[in-house]
Amino acid sequence: MNFVNVVSSNLSQVGYNPNTMEMTVIFHNQRAYTYSNVPESVFNNLISAGSVGRYFHAFVQNNYSFRRGF
Repeated sequence: MNFVNVVSSNLSQVGYNPNTMEMTVIFHNQRAYTYSNVPESVFNNLISAGSVGRYFHAFVQNNYSFRRGF
């Protein structure tokens, strides 16, 4: 999984694996969460959003199951 640095007060990096449809979000506090069954379009929209944090909270955080870590 390749990670992209993002400009956000909370999020640091985001990675996506199209084979498993998993997206991993790394926060500035070094915590990482991997979200399951995320469409690639959601990843692309997240990394290109005007506000990465707002997009994450609105469209990812409570909409996909996750596990802590990679």
